[in-house]
Amino acid sequence: MLFSQTKVTGLFCLENRKTIFEEVDSRFKFVVLTFLKGSTTTEFPSAFMRLDVEELQRFPNDDSLQISVDMVRKLSPDSLSVMEFKNEVDICIAKKMLEFPLLGEKIKGKWNLCLRQELNMTSDSHLFKQQPGKGRLSLYEGKMIHQFTHLYAEPRYWVDEQEARKALLKRNESDNSQKLDYQISRLGFRDVANATNIRTMIAGIIPPNVFAGNTLIVSQQFTKQDELLFVVSVLNSFACDFIIRQKVTAHCNMFYVYQLPVPRLTKNDRSFNDIVQRAAKLICTTPEFDELAQEVGLGSHQQGVTDETERANLRAELDGMVAHLYGLTEDEFSYILTTFPIVNATIKEAALSAYRNFAPMFGDSKIGLTHKYPPSGAIHDITV
Repeated sequence: MLFSQTKVTGLFCLENRKTIFEEVDSRFKFVVLTFLKGSTTTEFPSAFMRLDVEELQRFPNDDSLQISVDMVRKLSPDSLSVMEFKNEVDICIAKKMLEFPLLGEKIKGKWNLCLRQELNMTSDSHLFKQQPGKGRLSLYEGKMIHQFTHLYAEPRYWVDEQEARKALLKRNESDNSQKLDYQISRLGFRDVANATNIRTMIAGIIPPNVFAGNTLIVSQQFTKQDELLFVVSVLNSFACDFIIRQKVTAHCNMFYVYQLPVPRLTKNDRSFNDIVQRAAKLICTTPEFDELAQEVGLGSHQQGVTDETERANLRAELDGMVAHLYGLTEDEFSYILTTFPIVNATIKEAALSAYRNFAPMFGDSKIGLTHKYPPSGAIHDITV
């Protein structure tokens, strides 16, 4: 309605870090929205992550960032959520990444991601037991995983398998021992997230025979497990995280994830297998993943990598490869890394180095200054 029946004259977003509103968390954001009735909007001036109320006196001005409604519709066709762009560089990179389909778009002949919440931490709490026991399976929560690991924390609850199956089956559907989603390896990502955290998108593969609470959004069955590993690799990349952290406030819900532009590579595409094999080594580190490891050609969990230095190298290589998949130049990728201020500088340098190493493989002849970006060598000490 705002876009089609009014002229939006300003979208100004304040953070509460200077305690504009007392007794309110410093991470909360407030928006001052102004509009005129009886017109339409094609673009509007914006400002995000501002700290001083006094800036409103000078907003909008010539330096205000203009956001087109067309871009909003492309990035968020369902919710029309507005990304918190900070400058023209953000918009330029977003436009480039938008050349790929959004995850929520169903594409015939390609893999498609379907997400769901499984057990609710409130309404299904009567199913949760505080001790393991016969016939009980672990309940996974968001805080139990981190990027490429399912061992970040121990479970708090266990669930009787038969009781949970009844809760998951559709109304009036009989339990004929049919295979349900919880019995296979699945993608899961944390629902609780924030754009100011060290990373916003935190995804992993959870093992078979565990249930998931609603703080961990999970995928439904993938026909091919190698495609599942490809998806988690892209989601955990700096490039993909750069997009979603400009939308998320306190929850990384499935609708934000559906609005991510992601290449739909399959086994016939260049670099697909290279990405899958690296992800498999990071994920398949315990016996629960032996079936997954065998299916994607890794063999078993014994070929998985647990050494932290080797794992860091594999992750850097994945970040470099995914950046190339999106067609990012070195300067664009370097700029993206500056938007993760809490990430250790060594990690960012390793990702950028991997990007450079993979440039010949991707035939990237555009590794040069194409925009007025920060110098690529100073990724950890730049203020934009």
